[in-house]
Amino acid sequence: MGKQPLTKQLASGETPQLDKYFKAVIKAQASDMHLKGDSVPRIRSGGMLRHATGDPIPEEKLEEMIFEILSNDQKEFFMENGALDFAYDFGGSDRFRVNIFRQRGKVSLAARRVSSVIPSFESLHLPEVVNEKIAMFHQGLVLVTGVTGCGKSTTIASMLDKINHNRSCHIITIEDPIEFVYQDQKALVSQREVGIDVPSYEDAMRSLMREDPDVVLIGEMRDYLTLMAGLRAAETGHLVFATLHSTDAYQTITRMLDLTPQIERHMVRQALVGNLRSVISQRLLPSIRKDIPRVPAVEILIMNASAQKLLGEEREIDLPAVIRSHYTDGMVDYTESLRRLVEQEYIDLKTAYNYAPKPEALKMAMKGIRTGTSGIL
Repeated sequence: MGKQPLTKQLASGETPQLDKYFKAVIKAQASDMHLKGDSVPRIRSGGMLRHATGDPIPEEKLEEMIFEILSNDQKEFFMENGALDFAYDFGGSDRFRVNIFRQRGKVSLAARRVSSVIPSFESLHLPEVVNEKIAMFHQGLVLVTGVTGCGKSTTIASMLDKINHNRSCHIITIEDPIEFVYQDQKALVSQREVGIDVPSYEDAMRSLMREDPDVVLIGEMRDYLTLMAGLRAAETGHLVFATLHSTDAYQTITRMLDLTPQIERHMVRQALVGNLRSVISQRLLPSIRKDIPRVPAVEILIMNASAQKLLGEEREIDLPAVIRSHYTDGMVDYTESLRRLVEQEYIDLKTAYNYAPKPEALKMAMKGIRTGTSGIL
């Protein structure tokens, strides 16, 4: 099991030493904190990683502080596996997704701040179609994709909150760990945390259909098992939300097919044709507005007859043209999203070109010239 942890039993009512670091993150309105043995703490603010004030934390001291907030089972798991994910609830208003791990023999901690207060949809600066149309689907699979830290969980939370306030239904979330905490409104919300409420994703998905859900959040589609569970839930009349690490609609389709054994790919493709409702891909960009640190650029695909036809014919590479042809239906690609953000004075031109997948296409769009979309359907 390796070296034994340094442990300290907290006296009744004693505050964990790590709490002062969590408080500093909240005060600074930072998104992330990194603690590494014998190094100065760092926080991520406005997308940039910066040194915090204070001295380096000695390796033994950091390990002592970390083990103060772990249960005996968590300590044992960490010592056996070298890494551990868990949620740390801080005073009800903020939660932290925490990962502790060893690197070069030293313990490290990475914590992401997630407010238990679900942000209003307006504060997210997402296109209206997300809240007014996609969140209102009653069946099918909705995917929110992007790199780590791009706001996927917050976007899904805003949609679930809309459903919670507008539909009499049962929402079940399967999370590792729970991020946003929902209060029952018009809907009944059941939140299951992997490792606490249920041993594994697999166990949670096996029992899901016996729990009478209407809307399901299955977290990340990390493997073929999770993908199939999500598709089966969608096929049986449920609305399913999930995340995926992919950058756009085309890559999302190829990523799901890559998770699938070759012999099953035709079946999965047909299941996607019938049940995929939307793909929302996003990335966070630095804003030029002082009141908005970062703003999302998005690509939104809403599966219509043209998109279904292309997917069924294995022509998903042509999906971007469908998006460009249906801006008026709420679809948008990154080029158009960047153009709008510049026009609305959320970002400057330099930022737009830095993040543009095709700078020349953005240059044409800024002049009011749209690339051709005919001849592919």
